[in-house]
Amino acid sequence: MSVTSVPRAKRIPQWKIEEVEYLTKLFKTYPVFAIADLTGFPTNQLQKLRKKLGKKIVFRVSKNKLILRALKAAGFDTSKFEDILTGQNILLFTNLNAFELGLLLEKHKAKTFYKPGEIAQQEIIIPEGNTGLSPGPILSTFSKLKIPVRVQGNSIVITRDTKVAKPGDVISEELASLLQRLGIALKEVKIKVKVAYDGGVIIPGDQLILNIDEYMEMIRSAHVDALKIGAEIAWPVPEVLELSLIKAYREALALAAEAGYVTSDTAEYVFRTAIAKALALALEVSKYAPELGLEVPSITPAPTTEEKKEEEKPAEEEEEKEETVSEEELAEGLGALFG
Repeated sequence: MSVTSVPRAKRIPQWKIEEVEYLTKLFKTYPVFAIADLTGFPTNQLQKLRKKLGKKIVFRVSKNKLILRALKAAGFDTSKFEDILTGQNILLFTNLNAFELGLLLEKHKAKTFYKPGEIAQQEIIIPEGNTGLSPGPILSTFSKLKIPVRVQGNSIVITRDTKVAKPGDVISEELASLLQRLGIALKEVKIKVKVAYDGGVIIPGDQLILNIDEYMEMIRSAHVDALKIGAEIAWPVPEVLELSLIKAYREALALAAEAGYVTSDTAEYVFRTAIAKALALALEVSKYAPELGLEVPSITPAPTTEEKKEEEKPAEEEEEKEETVSEEELAEGLGALFG
């Protein structure tokens, strides 16, 4: 009688069970989480980030398969995350909304040293001054990078600021080594969020960073447009009614000036409008009937009472005379024109 061997069930390590349980609890506890790419992010910078943001964000590095198991246990549709959970990832759990999380991570960028073969993100300048490095084989590195130096005492001194790379240049082995020895960390690194989950919505990481200044300008513009509409329809709230009254007052003055309705309040505007129309008419006539020999003077519009108050100078200052047409000269001109 043959005995069929039954394969022994593979035992799941206890740490994996505990990890899935812990992640499941996090997914159920926090309303917002993000999955970020941890590739190339320095471990020491991650530790610094944990210390700075630990009160607002829970960081957790785990294996992708365990993350998927925890997501399923927490009630999520894992098919939406399978393509995202590739490579080395870190989970971020928070009570902030997704956009606050994105802005917070954007503010906390870190600096690290360039490695050979990487692309320069910015212009790289080696500053003038004492490097603290002793003379030796490194002098050939300075020479190869065309950095002017001199030996002073027992150290190398750079004699002037020197540009050694521009954005887009490939970092050479010599430059990477020199930057590290000089302690110049210029490469900007940050945690790159792949996606964030907030209120049932999965948001791509590149959509989390908002241009705050642009949005503030949009809000200001919308506020002004709302005030304009409110003033137009006289919306009954104090800040809008004030604008509506100003608008109505100006329109009433314009109507009075157009209709020639003279009162103590409108006389100034009526006469100014009449003068402007008379001069415009005289100018047109002089164009079509040059034989009349009309000389239409150009005048500077007289300021209103309000403008006079704003532009009034101290009595001790000498007032400058402007070449304007007096009412008598205007009357004579109109009389010559219309007989």
